[in-house]
Amino acid sequence: MKLFLGLITPLVAYMVITLLHILIPVKKIKGYVKNEITGEVMNYRVNGKFVLMASILIWFLLGFFDLVPYIWLYETRWLGLVGAVVIGLAYSLNIVLGHPSTGKSFFADFWFGRVKDSQLKDGFVDAKMWLYLIGAVMLQLNVLSFAAYHILNVGNINPGFILGCAMLTWFCFDYLIFEKIHLWTYDFIAERVGFKLGFGCLAFYPYFYSVSLWFTAHLPNPGRPAWLTTIFGALFIFGWVFTRGANMQKYFFKTAPGRKFLWIEPEVLSDGKYSLLANGYWGASRHINYLGEIIQALAVALASGYIGIWMVWLYPAYYIGLMLSRQADDDKVCRAKYGELWDQYTEKVKYKIIPFIY
Repeated sequence: MKLFLGLITPLVAYMVITLLHILIPVKKIKGYVKNEITGEVMNYRVNGKFVLMASILIWFLLGFFDLVPYIWLYETRWLGLVGAVVIGLAYSLNIVLGHPSTGKSFFADFWFGRVKDSQLKDGFVDAKMWLYLIGAVMLQLNVLSFAAYHILNVGNINPGFILGCAMLTWFCFDYLIFEKIHLWTYDFIAERVGFKLGFGCLAFYPYFYSVSLWFTAHLPNPGRPAWLTTIFGALFIFGWVFTRGANMQKYFFKTAPGRKFLWIEPEVLSDGKYSLLANGYWGASRHINYLGEIIQALAVALASGYIGIWMVWLYPAYYIGLMLSRQADDDKVCRAKYGELWDQYTEKVKYKIIPFIY
């Protein structure tokens, strides 16, 4: 019975999250992306932070009334992962086969997707919004369950482990609090919906991002000094400042071009048709937000206190590979779109991700 329940746990969780997304009041907004068929700016329903808080409340109440143990997601993590993999594969196949070929091979279409934007009833449910919502909420529930297991079952609690849980909690809340800001990011502007995004959000994101917790939740405090743990916490905040700051500056530039972000007066390169932001965060490197995400992932791995366990490094290693690949793809898209204007920008902003280094 536990085997079956563990396997269907992600399915039940995803259904509940979807129901909450449908029922909880939303803010309706227009994004940046235009519908490929109609040419009109697409509409979205935004309520992610409330769905996240409602999901946490349900998780707490189920544990409080002994209906589902707080540590259930930890105890059934491998079964849950298998269930999520099946869901991710089924979703990816369904959405790819449901749309015409892009002209590329099936494997390319399956990986990257065929449709850029998929919505029901003019944004009532948007595929990308839904996928990222599912991923973030399920990741948070996993983190809470892992933290509960550590607190309830490990006598000598590891402050670094709890810090790692707090970092990933910040990561989830940050994404959904600033949910609408991401409508102006690469994911919504350029990516299509296929295995990479569908499987990524339904299986990889909610289970892999917590990989450092999987292999350290049962371990006691390694005796690391408090000042070192504090430094790793500060490192995470440092990375967040890059990521959130860069995305916010871009958002203000796209929605209110002449408005300052913090103290930064926007410096613009323009060819009369397109405009590019070329100072502040976006003057330091072309993708400094990617640097911030890599730093945050490194901080999560370091916080565990068990740097000799190679599995804790899988998360930052993945982010390094992802961001290097995404930077190359993004630069190709921008060069094709902006032409000589992009050449002017890259001449001014020479570094791709890391200022003065790369």
